[in-house]
Amino acid sequence: MTGTRKRWLINGFLIVALVSFVGISIAPLLNSLVQNNPTPAVSPQATPGSPATPGLSDTEKTALEDQAKGYELVLQREPENTTALKGLLETRLRLGDIAGAIVPLEKLAEFNPEQTEYTVLLAQAKQQVGDREGAADAYRTILTAKPGDLAALQGLVALLLQEERPEAALGLLQDTLKLAEQATAEGVGAMDVASIRLILGQVYAEQQRYDEAIAIYDEISLLNTTDFRPILAKALVLRTQGQEDLAKPLFEESAALAPAQYKDQIKQLIEESAPPIPSVDPNVPAIDPLDPSTPATPETPATPATPETPETPDLEAGSSDTPAGDPEPTN
Repeated sequence: MTGTRKRWLINGFLIVALVSFVGISIAPLLNSLVQNNPTPAVSPQATPGSPATPGLSDTEKTALEDQAKGYELVLQREPENTTALKGLLETRLRLGDIAGAIVPLEKLAEFNPEQTEYTVLLAQAKQQVGDREGAADAYRTILTAKPGDLAALQGLVALLLQEERPEAALGLLQDTLKLAEQATAEGVGAMDVASIRLILGQVYAEQQRYDEAIAIYDEISLLNTTDFRPILAKALVLRTQGQEDLAKPLFEESAALAPAQYKDQIKQLIEESAPPIPSVDPNVPAIDPLDPSTPATPETPATPATPETPETPDLEAGSSDTPAGDPEPTN
């Protein structure tokens, strides 16, 4: 994937729209699972060699390491002690030790199979340390039992996209939608079809299949006119295409419909300038459509004058080493 493309599932702003329904990550979930004092958020990008949480002093780091050793001693005596497992998980995450967090996560996932959040966290941790196969297996473990689990579904789709396997991601989502239709028809439990289709639209957008993405967003909006997510998603696609005039009213509409905790984030998107439109000609600077100094039509660069024509050298453009009035050398 090129640097100019939007990472809709991994780094894009659209995750803001999905997070209230299907998003999940190590730091915020940890705060809800571990019933201790609030701790600084741990970057989900931490790796085994990463430094401890920014802001930790050497004294705090040593204290956390001692706490981890204490939890390990408890677990040697009581391997299923959930409190000690949660404490070890929290401590290792605060130290930036994602690899060290995998063991307690595996235990928590094993001892609490009904709480799929632990398995999702385990998959994320394995993905962070480069074990993509292990991450995929963890996601599929959840989806085998619960095909409509949105956190696992979104995580596996993101992993497939990271591996440059968009068709596999699309196939997974389309198969899930078929299962959802079958489940609804048989009355055996409904899945969140709108959220699944929203993820499908994200994949289309990631692949620059913008028309298909917009079509899905429009269909979702028709079925639920109060859902802000497809409106925001469509606005982001239009902005990516450089259609800021069409995107802005959709941003405003999504902000009006969104829950209170997302309004400020969407308003920030509204206030942001559209990204500059890349120029095909590398010698012509990119055009920012919201920059007041940008002309409506790009000006044609003036043809540079030859050294003999101007009477006074152009100091801004730089002058030749040979004065304009000197005869040109002959062979």
